[in-house]
Amino acid sequence: MIPFLDLKAQYAETAAAVQAAMERVFQRGQFILGPEVAAFEEEFAAYLGVPRAVGVASGTDALHLALRACGVGPGDEVITVSHTAVATVAAIELAGARPVFVDILPASYTLAPAQVEARITARTRAILPVHLYGQAADLAPLLELAKARGLRVIEDACQAHGAEYRGRKAGAWGDIGCFSFYPTKNLGAYGDGGMAVIGDPELARRLRLLRTYGWAERDRSVLRGVNSRLDELQAAVLRAKLPHLDAWNARRRSLAAHYTALLEGIPNLQLPQELPSGKHVYHLYVVRTPERDGLRRHLADRGIGALAHYPTPVHLQQPYQDLGFPPGSLPESEAAAREVLSLPLYPQLPESAVGAVAAAVRQFFGVPAAAATRAPAAPP
Repeated sequence: MIPFLDLKAQYAETAAAVQAAMERVFQRGQFILGPEVAAFEEEFAAYLGVPRAVGVASGTDALHLALRACGVGPGDEVITVSHTAVATVAAIELAGARPVFVDILPASYTLAPAQVEARITARTRAILPVHLYGQAADLAPLLELAKARGLRVIEDACQAHGAEYRGRKAGAWGDIGCFSFYPTKNLGAYGDGGMAVIGDPELARRLRLLRTYGWAERDRSVLRGVNSRLDELQAAVLRAKLPHLDAWNARRRSLAAHYTALLEGIPNLQLPQELPSGKHVYHLYVVRTPERDGLRRHLADRGIGALAHYPTPVHLQQPYQDLGFPPGSLPESEAAAREVLSLPLYPQLPESAVGAVAAAVRQFFGVPAAAATRAPAAPP
């Protein structure tokens, strides 16, 4: 059996530090918005090279509250993609705004910048690119367009912890960058958690108010806020794990290179492409084939876990069909949804398991093992 993900293996690597961090919280007896959250906000901001960060309850809340902090609300429109986790779109609607979709680039599965301007209307308030599968979207043209049109840029970096764009961390470019610490992420908690990273101190002030009922002081609200707080236990866990993130990402890149070396040249199988503008951290190793469903069954029959991220684009899901994007309106997103498959990849995955998965994939396509035997590259 080769699982898609093994979080127990990661825990075994970090158990002593995680247990010590949690014990520190229990001994202190403060569980909400205490010193662990404050310290993690500072440490994560420093890691990304941004001035400040605000811990919240989830990545969805980070996006929702980021939009609200930027003044996005009912009647406004936010341009984003449909090939993403539904959480991206749910966050826009939680802010009261309407999602407006553009298609993706087939090489990177990220937002196609050239399509954005045509979607801008008098109601548009923000552009929300998604850094998908561990790779940053092409931000430069979006930032230029947003500046020219007076729009905000909110980065969905929930799958891009440590990814880079033009030498700078994803999440550090827009007005606000949003991260999830769901347990499966490159930096994951043992429960839900999220973070918004911010340059503008006024946006940070508003977001801090929004995450706790809009309280300027206890029981006195100055904004209509919510309850969305990163708790002390999760912050302590994340502080214990953060020093491992770069090494874990390097291991992901090495395993991805190993997969690529073993799988390249197989007809009808598209492998992940790293854009020259950035550094991919392979939250997921996503291959693409018109025979996706057959390949997934073939792997499952051999005890290999593989998942489709994401098999139905948001605009075709039942709750969102009233947004005005019928079948065929986003052809690249719809084609990707039919064809993408994520293979097992996590830092503790043995290289022998990569070899076994690759052998099973080659078997499905009828390509002998001898066709791909060169050593994998070792990316920086």
